[in-house]
Amino acid sequence: MNSFEALRDAFSERVQRDEPLAPHTTFRIGGPTDLFLRGEKIDELSQAIRSARQMQIPVLLLGNGSNILVRDNGWRGLVIENHCAAYSIEVKNESRAILRAESGAALPLLANQMARAGWSGLEWGIGIPGTIGGAMVGNAGAHGGCIADVLQSVTILDAQSQIIELPKYELAFGYRASRFKGTRDEIILRAEFELYRDEPAACIARMNAYTEHRRRTQPTEFSVGSMFKNPPGDPSADGFASLTTGFTLSSGEVLRASFAGQLIEQAGLKGTRIGNVEVSRVHANFFVNHGGARAADVLELVKVARQRVQEKFGVELELEIEVVGE
Repeated sequence: MNSFEALRDAFSERVQRDEPLAPHTTFRIGGPTDLFLRGEKIDELSQAIRSARQMQIPVLLLGNGSNILVRDNGWRGLVIENHCAAYSIEVKNESRAILRAESGAALPLLANQMARAGWSGLEWGIGIPGTIGGAMVGNAGAHGGCIADVLQSVTILDAQSQIIELPKYELAFGYRASRFKGTRDEIILRAEFELYRDEPAACIARMNAYTEHRRRTQPTEFSVGSMFKNPPGDPSADGFASLTTGFTLSSGEVLRASFAGQLIEQAGLKGTRIGNVEVSRVHANFFVNHGGARAADVLELVKVARQRVQEKFGVELELEIEVVGE
């Protein structure tokens, strides 16, 4: 019995062969995977990963497919699309609650639901098109907030296929980084977050301001999200004075434009196109797919952007996205 037949025995007709991955990513780019399964429950997700490991089949876990670029020849192994999205809220007292969410839950949905119930802490995630699991891998953040700010603990399937719980201090969170980044040995199953009471109207007002800012400053075409991390440095320092722009909330908080995007723009790359991939004319840290784009063209455009920014500013841009496949 081959691996496909073994997985079909375990999951009936739901395991698909040669599934194109482009429709499963926000970039709409990527070749096919050998095997594809939609995971609906945590127990099922864990079972599929254990089975694949026993058969030595490489596993790629997809959430909403943001922040990832699949190469043109696709993934050799099993892709599991994570739809494990149950969540609950436990009110500890009048000012504090614990949110428990499975890793496939959509971050914007949770942000919206919690804000409208008067629980604050996730409003910054309203415009991030990812899942809880994906957000934890890259310590996703926006508008001065990030996952690490509110996370308490995470439950994972470890490299030995055992289910264990880890506290936040063991997760090595950094800027767009965690212990899960760049490895598939540990699979995030669920997480706990600490939220705080606030007036629903205030929470909703913050979300609306963030949404409006995103609408005005980010492209609507298919993209992978921010292509590069914001590099270390102060964009208001000498030599970068012309790059400082921002958006002020009623609270006085200033939302700075992407430093990486400003560097790419000042390097003269807005609108630069290779094939059907273009550096967005709205926000230069977003590369957009005009339809039928290839991963090879994206990577070539990445190379151009890194070279030009290095030459002009002496700054080395680091990818924020994950590149997978062959």
